[in-house]
Amino acid sequence: MPGKKPVRELLSTDPRRVDAVVMRRDRHGKDMADILDACRAAGVRFRFAPKEDLDRLCGGATHQGVVALLAAAPLADLGDVLDSGLASPFPVVLALDQVQDTGNVGALARTLYALGGGGMVIPKHEAARLGPGAARASAGALSRLAVHKAVNLSRALETFADRGYAIVCATDDPEAVDAFTAQLPFPMVLVLGNEDKGIRSCVAKRCDLKLRIPFARQFDSLNVAQAGAVILGLAAAQRARAAD
Repeated sequence: MPGKKPVRELLSTDPRRVDAVVMRRDRHGKDMADILDACRAAGVRFRFAPKEDLDRLCGGATHQGVVALLAAAPLADLGDVLDSGLASPFPVVLALDQVQDTGNVGALARTLYALGGGGMVIPKHEAARLGPGAARASAGALSRLAVHKAVNLSRALETFADRGYAIVCATDDPEAVDAFTAQLPFPMVLVLGNEDKGIRSCVAKRCDLKLRIPFARQFDSLNVAQAGAVILGLAAAQRARAAD
């Protein structure tokens, strides 16, 4: 959504629809200062970019130096994700720690939704945009899941733990528990990390159980969407066996 007035109104009336605001780096004035203040007040991330970047985002439409990037679907409160996870047939919530690739986010949402999972939590900063790219990769799942953007992911995990969720993470640590033989707890938050750096230490220390996927052959690694799909599939199979 381009334009000073539309962006300012959206930030004041429905900021949860805004994934990020992009502002022209050489444009100043009261209107731009007001938009910056509105972003900060609403907890919406923003960045500065050259005019050419804004032109590209708007396809040549007039933008007045500011563009709001909209999320694929309205974001949920943390409490909504907590409740959705507990009420879902597959009581699992995904927490994505600085996962950057929109295709990975969309693929994980698609897998989680298909298996009956409850929702997703991602950080407000240093995470993939939940825009059209993620929506396409999710095949519509993002608009059907409760998705929350957390200012502090570690603190959000504490809230889940207080509500009875086990916090589980995927890692390549050789001392982690074999995911194929682990007894997985429910309800569960499954934490998956950044494509290159993995899970941050401040997040990892909140985890009750660390899982690794054993490889039958020498191989570098799976990407985060593949690893997440493997563990979600194992968890869903274990849940189904327990129900029989």
